[in-house]
Amino acid sequence: MSDNKHTTPTSGGDQYGRCLLLSLLAVMTVLTPAELKAQSVAGQTNGLPKLVVNILVDQLRDDYLEAFMPLYGNDGFKRLFKDGRVYTQANYPMAHPDGASAAATLATGSSPSAHGIVSRKWLNRETLQPVFCVDDANFAGTGDTNDKTSPKFLGVSTVGDELKVASEGKSIVYAIAPSREIAVLSAGHAADGAVWIDDQTGNWCSTSYYGNLPAWAAVRNSYNGIAAQLKHEKWQPTSELVGNFSYYLSGGMKKPFSHAFKGDNRYVEFKTSGLVNQEITAAAKACIDGTMLGADAITDQLSVAFYAGRFKHQQGESTLMELQDTYVRLDHALADLIKAVEHKVGEKNALFVLTSTGYTDEANIDLTKYRIPTGTFDMRKAAALLNLYLVAIYGQGNFVEACLGTQIYLNHKLVEQKQLNLAEVLERTQDFLLQLEGVKDVYTSTRLLQGAWTPGISRIRAGYNQQCSGDVMIEVAAGWHYVNSDTRENQLVRESYISYPIIFYGAGVKAEKTETPITVDRIAPTLSKAMRIRAPNACALAPLF
Repeated sequence: MSDNKHTTPTSGGDQYGRCLLLSLLAVMTVLTPAELKAQSVAGQTNGLPKLVVNILVDQLRDDYLEAFMPLYGNDGFKRLFKDGRVYTQANYPMAHPDGASAAATLATGSSPSAHGIVSRKWLNRETLQPVFCVDDANFAGTGDTNDKTSPKFLGVSTVGDELKVASEGKSIVYAIAPSREIAVLSAGHAADGAVWIDDQTGNWCSTSYYGNLPAWAAVRNSYNGIAAQLKHEKWQPTSELVGNFSYYLSGGMKKPFSHAFKGDNRYVEFKTSGLVNQEITAAAKACIDGTMLGADAITDQLSVAFYAGRFKHQQGESTLMELQDTYVRLDHALADLIKAVEHKVGEKNALFVLTSTGYTDEANIDLTKYRIPTGTFDMRKAAALLNLYLVAIYGQGNFVEACLGTQIYLNHKLVEQKQLNLAEVLERTQDFLLQLEGVKDVYTSTRLLQGAWTPGISRIRAGYNQQCSGDVMIEVAAGWHYVNSDTRENQLVRESYISYPIIFYGAGVKAEKTETPITVDRIAPTLSKAMRIRAPNACALAPLF
């Protein structure tokens, strides 16, 4: 990367100065606009960050973030809130985000309706089999993993992709995350690499789509890797204070927890513990050192994902102490990452942005114990009843092919064979399902694509993609469980707003607090403006500043 740097000789002589001016004018008449742009990138115009760090924290919540603030150090969250540009009322443009759809939205500046990642899984209409959002049989795993992976389902460009294009491939782009979907979707199509922790081996791994496993990741696997660490390491509170005091537990002092990681599921459990954030930061520091991120004038990008959810995704009071410690360790990891980046590239040359995936794992609480209205909506039974209803109207046939989550997939071939009007079938489907107990609303593909606007429908539309979404989306009433014995789903529905921030910090950012509600898809155009590149090709939004 240092080859791209250049210097201009200086002289105090008038004759030399005139010659130099004439030479420069001659060069400018020869160079094309593209060449001039390349020189501008290589020479770094004023205000361009050397390194942009995207930080996505899975399940980060503002209430927990603030509750545990007295336990944080001065260089993590406290520093970001003090010196950063903080947007306190962030939200996603679509309903019901998860880690995959959130990462894709953050990277592309668009919603699932455009980028195509509606969730971690959806159904293939041809095979009726679940499709994982980054599965690709054409690209084998690297670093001792059996997962075959690529970003092929991500239908638009990312900020990292556009950075590669603008720099003619010279920018370095990496993504690091506990899970492969967040790593790959954050990295994009043109990145140098995406690495994650394998569920089976505990190794840092990647996909042949990006080439070989990065050397720095291979080194971490070889020397004191996660597998070696977990043989003797236990997860215990970071300090006596954390172990004996909780802002969320009643009843005074609590016995500090201690968790060993053993058994076939130990690496999956590790990725839901507070310890994973320390490993993420260690990997990010190794990546910075091993790839020369931010080492020259050309802007680079590093995407990092942390975890702030419950241990083993358990709910209730049993893991509240662990949750508290996870936030404290996250703060330490964040401070360590910021320090490492600023030490490497300089405080004025690094730009950070942090936000949440915008969801949390909901507890399957028995609400009847508290006399709160509730019920169970069985998707399998609803699909069977719907099929009987359509058979009664249109004759024999398997009209309902499958259901996943709260979505129903109809048999389009049967509809065509019977020469039926699909819009009419969908309208009758909607009318029938609305009569079932526990259903708040029903959205058909026709309604989402062509129907009139109604309050709340915009976020449903943003999360719908006709290539992979179902024909019918059922909105189950709040407080109800939806279950599916075929897919083993059991989910409590809650519509409560989850507050979390967007924080910009670093190069060119002035400290400010804004309470105006904004959506996460505004991050991509803002970063693009800061890097003076084009926003991703499906992003139509204006920068925040």
